[in-house]
Formats: sequence, C-alpha cells, structure tokens
Amino acid sequence: MNTISTVAASPEATEANAANATPEPIDAAQEDTTDAGAQPADDAATAAAPAAQAGAGSDAQSPRALLKQLQQQFPAFRDCLPLAIGIDKQLLARMPGLNRKLMRAALGIHTGSMRYLRAMEKATVRHDLDGKPGEEVTDTHRLHAKELLQQRFKKEAERKKAEREAAVQAEADRKRQEKLEQLASKFARR
Repeated sequence: MNTISTVAASPEATEANAANATPEPIDAAQEDTTDAGAQPADDAATAAAPAAQAGAGSDAQSPRALLKQLQQQFPAFRDCLPLAIGIDKQLLARMPGLNRKLMRAALGIHTGSMRYLRAMEKATVRHDLDGKPGEEVTDTHRLHAKELLQQRFKKEAERKKAEREAAVQAEADRKRQEKLEQLASKFARR
C-alpha cells in the first residue's frame, strides 16, 4: 500500500517544503496511514515529509509522538504520576501552539494506560507537569481506575480462554482427521 501525502505528491511541493522550514501539514486521514507503517522503504521523499512535519510540532504529529515528547519534557508524564485536574490547561499554557485535539488524544492514551491506571488506583495526590504534588485523589477516581483495570483483566482472561478453547478444538479436529485418514488408508488396502 503506497501512501503519498498531498505535500509530497508534486515535485514543486517537495522542493517548496525543502526550502521552507515549516512544511504544510497533512490531513488526519493521511497521517493515520503513515502511522500504520505502510510506507515503502524505497520512497524516501514520502517518508521524509511526515517525519519532518512531526518534528515541527504541527498538526501532522501523531498522538503517540506527542505523548513521547511530553514524557521527555515533563516529570509527571515520564514518571506516570496521577495528573492534576486541568492538566490540559497547563499544557496549553506551556505549549501555546499545541493542537487541542492532538493533545486530548495523547492525554487519553496516557491516562488509559495500564501503568497510569495502576498508579491512580493507589494514589493519594495528583501532580502538576513538574511533578509537584497538588490536590488529593478522590476515592471516586481511585475506584474508577480500579474498575477499569478489572474490566481489562476480565477481557484479557476471556480472550485467553477463547484462545485456549480454540486450540483445544483445533487439536481435537486434527486428531479426528488423522483417525479418519488412518481408517481410509486401512480400508483402501483391502
């Protein structure tokens, strides 16, 4: 599958982007295809355009790339501390050009991670971007994190059980087929 952004599609656009320090952003549909790793290895121009745009902090950056940047920049994200209520406003104050939709997606990934939920389940205080303690974590929020973890563990257990049952069924089918073949070969000799 070949994914070419509209920026890299024409030679003029590629030359203009190389000359300008701030390339034009690609739209979200094109970004999603580049995140899937569907780029051919031999198409260097296609691979370079999204990478340059992601580094520029534009709309083309993926939520996971932004989260990685936040983890490098802020101790609260790096250490997976329970985040203060309104952390999005703190982020926007520190990073004024930040795309709100992208930021919310990155925050959703972070706060939905197993590591963060485990931290929230046991936490007593929330932290600002610098890791300084702030307000208290409510019992409601701790309970919510615990419930989310239980749901995930239950889903994972159900998935593993279904895999085991499918493997047992496949083995039984294989043995049945093997016996049928043995019977067929036995009666074919006569």
